Amino acid sequence: MKILLIEDDPGLLSQLRNLLSEQQYLIDTAADGECALDKIFAEIYDLIILDIMLPKVDGLTILQEMRQAKIVTPVLLLTAKSSVEDRVKGLDYGADDYLSKPFSIAELLARIRALLRRPGRECDTLLTIGNISLDTISRQVTKTGKNLNLTLKEFSLLEFLLYNKNQPVSRITLAEHVWGDDFDPFTMSNTIDVHIKNLRRKIDSEGAEKSLIKTVRGIGFVVQE
Repeated sequence: MKILLIEDDPGLLSQLRNLLSEQQYLIDTAADGECALDKIFAEIYDLIILDIMLPKVDGLTILQEMRQAKIVTPVLLLTAKSSVEDRVKGLDYGADDYLSKPFSIAELLARIRALLRRPGRECDTLLTIGNISLDTISRQVTKTGKNLNLTLKEFSLLEFLLYNKNQPVSRITLAEHVWGDDFDPFTMSNTIDVHIKNLRRKIDSEGAEKSLIKTVRGIGFVVQE
């Protein structure tokens, strides 16, 4: 699952990004409203966590522009505890839920899970290839019904490849979605290959002639039925 986190407080942004990454979500971030709108209209997200108080373009304006453009991505609104008017206006503009600051981590994660389980999303929650199943809600991967112990990066790689099943994904696209701004193509050129190798070793059946993750020469990788 890919989440866009929009928050202008650098400390909170970093804390939430690390927290959600540890939960094996793919995280994009934006620290102001203009950057947020650029990403919303350029990418497809499973969930947007949106602070109301933002520089350049405020959160309510972002929400309004999204819904006017028929972008139906679920939005969890972050509001000041005393801002009843903003919460009401946010729900009127199309927010799916809100959370008042300060909030507990447990409640944030519960709200995220609830929004990702909303009706109409069930078809996206279980991704499969061969005897491998990945549950995007429980964040579990199984092989013939038995749990696999994947690292955060291995899980994110497999999830993104399964979302794009039967379509080749370039190395750069994989890097952008899994490592985000932390990926440096000059110093981490072998990083994807190492992680793909380790992932193949865990998901491929013993003695299998072909890997579930195929290399597409000159492009990247694909999982294909």
